[in-house]
Amino acid sequence: MTAEHYTPDEKDLSILRLLQKDAKMSIRDISARINLSPTPTHERIKRMEKQGIIKEYTAVVDRKKVNKGMMVICMIALNVHNKKTAGKFIEEVGRLKEVVEFYNISGDFDFMLKILAPNMDDFHEFFVNKLSEIEGIGQTKSIFVMSSIKESAQIL
Repeated sequence: MTAEHYTPDEKDLSILRLLQKDAKMSIRDISARINLSPTPTHERIKRMEKQGIIKEYTAVVDRKKVNKGMMVICMIALNVHNKKTAGKFIEEVGRLKEVVEFYNISGDFDFMLKILAPNMDDFHEFFVNKLSEIEGIGQTKSIFVMSSIKESAQIL
């Protein structure tokens, strides 16, 4: 059964909810909360990892405490719409460490980037010397985030 065709049951969804809140939670704690013994709980987690339902485990870092206090949403429209230009753009932007999220979107713009920087000067340096140097960019629109109302990686 592949991940595309697999529908998690209620026990799996309960496991996923718990792991999204605390990925360091022990198998024993998870099994106690979902009323299932540790071995089948562990087997379910391993199956969901193998099928790609659980993609990775990560730490959520407070960006302000690691000197990445400025968040910018940058919308980009390419000046040429073909596979080669888009592919090269995607490859080059994918290598930029300042870009923490990167989406292909529809509408007036082709891509949306979430960029983190220490401050306006650093963002300006990034924008002028890295981002705007990538070939194929036709139009950009930068939106400066004033405050975060809700940030979450939890989808269940």
